[in-house]
Amino acid sequence: YGKLAKEKKGTILCNVFACGDGGSNARQVGELIGYSQEELDAVPENANLGIGCGNPHALAKIQKGETVVDLGSGAGFDAFLVSREVGEEGKVIGIDLADDMLVLARTNAATAQYTNTEFVKGDIEDVPLQDEIADHVISNCVINLSLHKQQVFHEAYRVLKEGGRLSISDIVLKKDLPWYIQNSVLGRIACVSGAEKLENYFSYLHEAGFQDIKVESKAVFPLELMMTDPHVKKLAKSMRFILSQKKIEEMASRVVSVSLTARK
Repeated sequence: YGKLAKEKKGTILCNVFACGDGGSNARQVGELIGYSQEELDAVPENANLGIGCGNPHALAKIQKGETVVDLGSGAGFDAFLVSREVGEEGKVIGIDLADDMLVLARTNAATAQYTNTEFVKGDIEDVPLQDEIADHVISNCVINLSLHKQQVFHEAYRVLKEGGRLSISDIVLKKDLPWYIQNSVLGRIACVSGAEKLENYFSYLHEAGFQDIKVESKAVFPLELMMTDPHVKKLAKSMRFILSQKKIEEMASRVVSVSLTARK
């Protein structure tokens, strides 16, 4: 993950599954997952790494003066979009665990003079912020990577003010994936093997205390952004599996991009 931030000019090797392609196709990925041309033009060039799976900013209905926390903020793409909405009276706090990604996000913020945005090192399972600090919590294709998703939702609930809202985009499964994908490190990095079924997400949200849980959109993730990574093909070959086009299409159909909202 840290390599994504270190590669020059977005020439990134992560085009696996739903994590997308942060290279020359980053803009195309952004369009496919729901960002407008205006939004793509509004942020620093190095902020869009093409590794999201939706547009949580579009769900949030953010107002000026609010505080927004972005879980797994990466290079700052969603945080920078939100910063325009909260204005100078508001604040955006990005949380990320990778040092190199934090350096890139902070550099982007300084270069583009985002004075209302900061990036803090932290684990989304143990957010380094005080209770009830946020009006909104957003996250984009990150929670699936967590090994303890219930804890992530507990933390999101904790940092939200009473009445605050959660707006997330993530990858979920309609059907379990083959064991050789589920058990692979590459599959987890690719935002797939860590994904769970939507009903599990609802259970986590209810357990954390969220109300008014609503699926805002749900779509099969574009096939061209999935199952094409040479490392995954190499993994399958090493296990004596052949990923035929038919098999790729069948597995891709199990993976869904979902955007949902909830309220504390």
